[in-house]
Amino acid sequence: MLVLLPPSEGKASSGRGAPLKPESLSLPGLTAAREDVLTELVELCAGDEDKAREVLGLSEGLRGEVAKNAELRTAGARPAGEIYTGVLYDALGLATLDASAKRRAARSLLVFSGLWGAVRVTDRIPSYRCSMGVKLPGLGALGAHWRTPMASVLPEVAGDGLVLDLRSAAYATAWKPKGEVAGRTASVRVLHAPTRKVVSHFNKATKGRIVRGLLTAGADPKGPAELVTALRELGYVVEAEAPAKAGQAWALDVLVDEVH
Repeated sequence: MLVLLPPSEGKASSGRGAPLKPESLSLPGLTAAREDVLTELVELCAGDEDKAREVLGLSEGLRGEVAKNAELRTAGARPAGEIYTGVLYDALGLATLDASAKRRAARSLLVFSGLWGAVRVTDRIPSYRCSMGVKLPGLGALGAHWRTPMASVLPEVAGDGLVLDLRSAAYATAWKPKGEVAGRTASVRVLHAPTRKVVSHFNKATKGRIVRGLLTAGADPKGPAELVTALRELGYVVEAEAPAKAGQAWALDVLVDEVH
């Protein structure tokens, strides 16, 4: 099982670990594309602060994020699972998983990123600010920048098992499973059952709990139909829609009554 996650906008501080080693990151086929984004982002943020803030879509209160990006090559690095915080990651609670669930998380979880493309939760990265929706002056829109290298690397990473896609729309632009991989992909929405509406905070928290539940249970669904069974065994109400034709992903709705 491969689980595709969005990153968090807010991130923990880099800490005092050894600096980033780009060549040490998982998915080495993305190294050149990562270097291109990293180089332009550092140069942008080391120059005109106001321009950098505009490009990155940062408010005045987040001006300090520009200086942080300017120092990415020398800042301390920590496992990505410790850098990413926020609602989904709080609910997932990687640090409190038992040892076997942590091993499954290291194998299964892939976090998409405007800067790194995608990383494992064990990859050591510094704290940064660069969403997939950013359009850099030189490279252009990051979603488009990542599309070609992702199309080359991700099918092999997906292997022959289930792909559980929990990404938000912006991060889904970087890679769309196609062909046989798409047939093994399940895209999940979380809906407030009484209104059948997506509630952002609630949606993220529930996705985090879903991943935690699957990891803790040692679930290993081989495809979308088996995933539906596993989620129902965990107590979730799931509505599943099989694709109309081959080469399309499954659409799963998880319905929850309480928004919290």
